[in-house]
Amino acid sequence: MPVIHLVRHGQASFGAGTAEGYDVLSDLGRRQAEVAGAELARRAPRDPLVVCGTLERQRDTAELLMKAAGLAGAPRTDPRWNEYDHVGLVGRYGAAPGGDGGVPAGNRGFQALLDRALEAWMEDDADDGGWERFAAGPSEALRELAGELGPGRDAVVVTSGGVLAALCGALLSAPPAGVVALNRVAVNAAITTVAAGSSGISLLSFNDHAHFAGDRRPLLTYR
Repeated sequence: MPVIHLVRHGQASFGAGTAEGYDVLSDLGRRQAEVAGAELARRAPRDPLVVCGTLERQRDTAELLMKAAGLAGAPRTDPRWNEYDHVGLVGRYGAAPGGDGGVPAGNRGFQALLDRALEAWMEDDADDGGWERFAAGPSEALRELAGELGPGRDAVVVTSGGVLAALCGALLSAPPAGVVALNRVAVNAAITTVAAGSSGISLLSFNDHAHFAGDRRPLLTYR
């Protein structure tokens, strides 16, 4: 039965003010990627196929992870694993009633706005397909990847927190509030694992970050 490890990218440059500025790993994020790679090496996936989104933080995480895990080659890219524009989303849906629409600089303030924006986006019947269109991309990519793997091969996918929340929310049949809760606790470079069997894709673990315990606790970040 193929196993697919879904890894959130390492810490990026939160507070940059734009989606483009955010798309760069911090020094801590690079270290997180290396530690995640070492953890994957310990798990010894079978002849792993490595895939990532096209965002810089995802590609760099995948490359660092592969090097640390001793995996040769380069990751395959697929834009369906890309994250939504979190800055644009908060600007569109997240402003508090009567507020000026600004995005707060602090983690906690931004997270509150992002939570509100995500739930509003999921409940908005937008002409462009909105949330449903976004969530359909990684779901389709995961199904195709699972079908591509033989019984003796696993995969590693480097993606983002919103993608992981969408996928796991769908696998758990979670309501919008549940998807928001999953997104809120996503740890940088944590590992979510699914198995692809004859009955479909099953969630085995979500957001595993035991590799950041003990003396590696300072590497634990959520944004």
